[in-house]
Amino acid sequence: MPLPDVITIDPLAAACRTAVSVPGSKSITNRVLALAALAEGETVLRGALWSEDTQVMVDCLRRLGCAIAVTADPAERSNRTMRVRGCGGHWRPGGGPDAPLDLFVGNAGTAARFLAALVTLGRGTYRLQGVARMHERPQHSLFEALRALGYRIDTPNGRLPAVIHGTGPRTGGCRVSVAESSQFASALLLGAGAGGWSVTIEGENPEELPYVAMTSRLIAGFPRNGGEVRIEPDASSGSYFWAINALSPVADGASAAPPGKRADLPAGAHRVTVSHWPASGLQMDEAFPRFLPLPAVVSRERDLGDSIMTAIALAPLATRAARFTELGRLRLQECERVRALRTELTKCGAEVREAGDTLEIAPGSLHGADIETYEDHRMAMCFAILALNVPGLRLHNPACVKKTFPNFFQKLADPDGVAAVIRDAADGRRLAGEELMAGEAG
Repeated sequence: MPLPDVITIDPLAAACRTAVSVPGSKSITNRVLALAALAEGETVLRGALWSEDTQVMVDCLRRLGCAIAVTADPAERSNRTMRVRGCGGHWRPGGGPDAPLDLFVGNAGTAARFLAALVTLGRGTYRLQGVARMHERPQHSLFEALRALGYRIDTPNGRLPAVIHGTGPRTGGCRVSVAESSQFASALLLGAGAGGWSVTIEGENPEELPYVAMTSRLIAGFPRNGGEVRIEPDASSGSYFWAINALSPVADGASAAPPGKRADLPAGAHRVTVSHWPASGLQMDEAFPRFLPLPAVVSRERDLGDSIMTAIALAPLATRAARFTELGRLRLQECERVRALRTELTKCGAEVREAGDTLEIAPGSLHGADIETYEDHRMAMCFAILALNVPGLRLHNPACVKKTFPNFFQKLADPDGVAAVIRDAADGRRLAGEELMAGEAG
């Protein structure tokens, strides 16, 4: 039975002391899947995330002729062990101009950008398309870089859907801007070895771009003739559980605070940790615990990646105003996240000011509201954590978490963990077990 269309979450009634595990990194999983497909021999990926975004990548690589065996991971429900038989970039030939080989990328930015570069190494025509939001997200800079390498890409507006004409490796150089997305640079770097490409990154120093640096490090350390790669937990996903420590629980035995009121216990009464927290430096968001309590200013470019959304959701509960800067890239992701965060927090009574790519949020009391998630997994998870402190939040379309964390609500409700009470908003019935799973694990 799937998650209901709308859920509520009871505020935590007691201090929570637990350790939580989270699935593997989506960013790392999709990068190493690409590298394994480009390699020779068999690569075993352990701790790989199994969610909508990574299933899209696996499905597309299989359509390109790459053999990938996927088996369950007994230690983590949303992880898999994957055995990838590399094909050195010698993909299944694409179709003719009138019948291209179709690849569906959903709303997975990593898959859309990485595959756009990789299919040029094949022979024939390939059509990349996704959901409507993916067709709105930028691709132009990547397409222009690939054209500079000599590849033909047909698209009326610089976005998906696009037909890409693969002609194999073409030694040459290209330049790419990362102003809209660092995934453009990562896509070209992943294919550069097999394609014979020299890639120049424009706009910012690539060493200052954490996701590009992640790609470069994974390429440098990848076993090109087969081997084993262990994928660390996803730091962005872990941020939601660390964030519980910034909430104030209702006193033991007391009822939840009424709307407009705050529990009178100080923040910090919870003690939640995330097991096997990464310390490799690969993920920008591994810094998240160091940003609790929230400082006065947090930058999307210098401080936190996607977990800055978690910090923004917490900001009304802080003891002082907080300013979140350089948020421009959030506008180009699964939804227009800056506007979405401002809109939904304002619904709850927060004082939020948007100026350029900055949000300024003042502390204050919050109340219940109907929360739209915009088909965005991170909006759903951010407001689910806020609901542990604010009574009366009604979360619409919670199943969108399947994009990166299908068992998020199971983790949240685990009686041996956070033990949150999650209910069907239609009838108030408490949900448990498989009712909390977002989609099929596959």
